[in-house]
This record gives sequence, C-alpha cells and structure tokens, in this order.
Amino acid sequence: MANAIRALAMDAVQKANSGHPGMPMGMAEIALALWTRHYRHNPANPQWIDRDRFLLSNGHGSMLHYALLHLTGYDLSMDEIRNFRQLHSKTAGHPEVHVTPGVETTTGPLGQGVSNAVGMALAESLLAAEFNRPGHDIVGHYTYAFVGDGCLMEGISHEACSLAGTLELAKLIVLYDDNGISIDGHVDGWFRDDTPKRFEAYGWNVIRSVDGHNVDAVDAAIQQAKQSKRPTLICCKTVIGKGSPNLAGGDKVHGAALGEKEVAATREALGWTDAPFVIPADVYADWDAKAAGKATEDDWNQRFAAYRAAHPELAAELQRRMKGELPGNFNATVDAYVAACLDKKETIATRKASQNSIQALAPVLPEFLGGSADLTGSNLTNWKECVAVRAGQPGNHINYGVREFGMSAIMNGVALHGGYIPFGATFLTFSDYSRNALRMAALMKLRSIFVFTHDSIGLGEDGPTHQSIEHVSSLRLIPNLDNWRPCDTVESAIAWEAAVKRRDGPTTLIFSRQNLPYMERSVAQVADIRRGGYVLKDAPNAKAVLIATGSEVELVVKAAASLEAQGVAVRVVSMPSTDVFDRQDAAYKASVLPKGLPRVAVEAGVTAFWYKYVGLEGAVVGIDTFGESAPAGVLFKHFGFTPENVEAAVKRVLAA
Repeated sequence: MANAIRALAMDAVQKANSGHPGMPMGMAEIALALWTRHYRHNPANPQWIDRDRFLLSNGHGSMLHYALLHLTGYDLSMDEIRNFRQLHSKTAGHPEVHVTPGVETTTGPLGQGVSNAVGMALAESLLAAEFNRPGHDIVGHYTYAFVGDGCLMEGISHEACSLAGTLELAKLIVLYDDNGISIDGHVDGWFRDDTPKRFEAYGWNVIRSVDGHNVDAVDAAIQQAKQSKRPTLICCKTVIGKGSPNLAGGDKVHGAALGEKEVAATREALGWTDAPFVIPADVYADWDAKAAGKATEDDWNQRFAAYRAAHPELAAELQRRMKGELPGNFNATVDAYVAACLDKKETIATRKASQNSIQALAPVLPEFLGGSADLTGSNLTNWKECVAVRAGQPGNHINYGVREFGMSAIMNGVALHGGYIPFGATFLTFSDYSRNALRMAALMKLRSIFVFTHDSIGLGEDGPTHQSIEHVSSLRLIPNLDNWRPCDTVESAIAWEAAVKRRDGPTTLIFSRQNLPYMERSVAQVADIRRGGYVLKDAPNAKAVLIATGSEVELVVKAAASLEAQGVAVRVVSMPSTDVFDRQDAAYKASVLPKGLPRVAVEAGVTAFWYKYVGLEGAVVGIDTFGESAPAGVLFKHFGFTPENVEAAVKRVLAA
C-alpha cells in the first residue's frame, strides 16, 4: 500500500518532468497509518460537516495527497494523476482547495498550511463548546497536518504554533517529516533547532523519534496523541525518497524527477512490477475508503437526527452557519443601522465607526469571530458582549498577540473550516507582515475580513515606520481582494455589510485613526455606495471631477466648495472601493466618471495607482515619499493635503 504511493508519485513527476517525489516517497508509511487507521472521512462527500481535516502543509509534496485521494476513492481519476501539473488538471503543482475534491486548503507557501490547521482546530473547539450538548457530541473531529523542515523554519510556524499551545487545541495533531533535507542539502548547516523542545516550550505534547517507516509505530503515536489535552507534534524520522537506490536520503530527490533509469531501479528495489500508472486490484481494494466513509457519515447522520430532535434550533443554526448563509434578519439590521447613522451625523474616526458597525451587527451574527494582533484598544475590533477566547474558555474574540502573519493565516483556517466569519486587525502598515496570507485568502476565495486601522500619515507622531504610504494601492493589486477605505460612518457601515455578504473572496476594511466628518447624502446615494464609487456632490455643468477616498473626501468637498465660489463647478466622487467600482457595468461607471471631464484624484498615499482613473492628462494629489513624525494636522499641510493645493491641481488640469 505504501509503495503504491511511491509508484504514483515517481511516475507522475517523471511524466511531468516536474515536481517533488522525495517527500511522498518518504512519508508513505506515515500517510498509510493516518489515512487507514485514524482519518475519518467520506470520499463520496468531501464536505461532510464532522469529517476530520487533513492539511499537507509541505504542499510541494502534493503527489502524496493526490495519491491518497485517488487510492481511497475520491473523484480524482488516474487520468488526472497522469495530468499532474498540467493546465486545467485537478492535480496542480501544489494542492488547491476548490480544485481537487478532498483538498482542505491551498498550500505551497511553507508554514501557512500548519497555520491554517491551527485555525481549523480552533474553529472545531469553539463550535464543539457552542453546539455540543450532554449525550450529543455532534462536533468532534480532529485536524491533522503534515509538515516538513521548511514549514518549521518559516517564522509563521512559530507564531501560529505558539498560540495553538497557549489555547490548548487538543484535537490538533501535526506529523513532522524529519528527514534532515531541504532544497539546498542537509539542513544541519542552517537549521539546528531542537524542534521537540521548541514545541514543548509552546505547551505542546511532543512524541519524539518515531520511526516514520513503521506503520505500527506511527499508529501508536497517533493513538497516544489523541489522549493528550494539548496539541501534539509527532516527530517522525524518515528517509527522503525512500525506495530510490541511488537518490534516497539526498537533496537531489527533493524537487526533480528521478529520471527513467532511477525510476526503473526504484521499481526493482521495491519489487513493484506493474507498469506506470497501474495499481493492482488488491491494492486498490485495501485502500478503498468508500464503504467505511459512508458508514462513518451514516452513523453521524443518525446521531445528528437525534440531536435535531432534542435541540432543533441548535441543529438548524449549526447547519446555517456551516453553509455560510446569513441570518434572515441581517439585511433589516443593516438597514436600521445605516438609517441611524444618517440621523446621528457623527464626526468620529472611521475605526470607531467600524467598532459601532460591529456592535450593531454582532447581535444577529453569532458567527462573528473577531480579534486583533495585540492592538484591540487601537483597532477597536471588540464589542460590549464579546468574550475573550482562552484555554478552556470559549468565546468570540481572540487576542492573537503580536502575530500579524499568524493571525491572518489562522483566520483563513477558520474561514475554510466553516461556522464562523473571522475578522482580525492590525495597523495598516503591518499588513506587510501578513501579506502572503491575504494573497492566499484571495486565491482561495475565503470570507476572511482583514481590518486595518491607522491608515495614512493621519497616524501622526509615530512617524514613517508606522505611516502607510504604499499599502492601500499595493493591496488593490492583489486579484480577488476587495479593499474598502470609507470616509465616514455611513460608508463604514456599508463596507462592513459588503465584507460580511461577500462569499467569493476576502475583504480589507481600512480605517482612520483621526476623526472624520459626516458627509451629507441622500438615501439613493447610500445605495450607490455599495457600487464602490458614487457621486457624492454634483454641480450643474461641472468642469472637472474630484475623486477621493477615506479622510481625503472631506478635503475635496472643501476644495469643491471653494472652487464653486470662484465660478469653477466640479463634481465630487467618493470611491471607497475601487475594486467594487471596477466590477460595475460600463454605463454606471460612465455616469460617475463621464468621458471628457478632466479628473483629479486625491489620496494620502502613492500616486501611481490613480492614473488608471485620471489618465495621463489628469492629476493626482498624493505622497511619493515616506512620511514624517509630527501631529497629523501638521503632516497633512506639510504634504500638500490642503484645499488650496487641490484647487491648484484642478486649475492646472483645466488649463492644460
């Protein structure tokens, strides 16, 4: 059974002449022990709610996962195995969720898979505490992750695994492929951590020196791990590329095809006599998990029926949340809150407007799972009724500590698991730390909500290290990531509504530290906010268009009033989400930004992005240097964010 994995891995990589055969060949027995003796899954229903989760954090060894899925009976044919790493196949170079049945997350950037696993284990723990009742353990699955040396070298593994130990996520079991090899060779030249001690220091249960090629030994270690009240790291000693007579144990087998001669030699060494991509019928029969998977899910369905009879409201709520559906009163709640914002006309920081939005939505969204990377009092992602998550204490708000990257990847794991809508916050400038997790959320089309406050030079005295200049524009360059930078309480509420409703990708919500004034608008204009950009202030016979976001909307409104007094009529467009605006139909976009009218964009950040809207003949008032340390009001004047400077830009464009 283990050699079937090795054969498929070396054959697929050889045919593609691309891939990583070493890890699948080295972890074959580990996978065999887990998948045939512990892993609860149903190949016919990869989305069964209470299935165990399996994540291949060392995703370069994707053929291990594909072999397991194919052999156990998932909808992954041998033709797909043959098409490994080919265009539009279900067997991409790294595992991709929503592409391959049975793949729980997209991995490849090392360390993020195990961090996703922390999020999944966290979601399971919180759901179990919320929904299980005496005699009805409806949520009770494990999260398993495979990791290699590379995952543990990446800094994100420290962030996520440290928090997992602190929160005592007992149903998280990580199996470490300790083969001592990475791309550059033997890792002892650059990686001599005492990994078991490191994880013990995190508060993990650690099982040392397991023979990774002994199925019974791995099985026993997993059994032992299941008895622990802490997350477990199982350290498995393996030989990379095991079975290859000339390449096993070295770096040459890590990331390249073995070559025809070595494939043949490996077949002989293993006693594997079948042709490439041929698996004997008896081996298929041994691996087949369809009947066992159906029986396992059928048993759960019977238990869930009893649970539903005893607790019908809880059962319905769990199903709603796992489907990702919003409660029936969500839209009415949003409408009532937006109406209240229109009445109050508050001048407050948009970070406070964000907190008020959370406070309004949380009572109807029990799936809200908030948090912050040690900046809760600044990011304002808490609300009156929220409860902090602690070891042994379920809740709905997470203190992630100073772990921005870990927070973001853990949130992605929560979103992948289902049952919660995760949001987490830090200062916008620290989005750099979490950027690859944002990219992965966009790639996986996750409902993760990233809250970024202190969004510009408006941060003030903390200076250029903390002042975001290029960040908003750079986030807009990530495909499938919606970014909102609202100007007041109403736009902040609509931004939160859009983020919560979005089912096909993540959202960033970008808020100010400083107070911003309320902008007068009609109910019809409120509806247009949802389209990403809209006419906030119009003027008959407008000669130019001013475009702004966030804190700069107030500035362009003042400049427009001054220009009007001088006989120069201009239109003011607020564009809180360029991403959403870009998806509108051509007619709507033309109605907001008419052709032929000169345009000036104003944003407290880099200028280059805005030329897509103003054209080379237009103008952008922005910042193309780093910031300075001074009070916010002083900085805005220093960098030219004054009505007078905006007026001058409009006049230059009109005179051109």
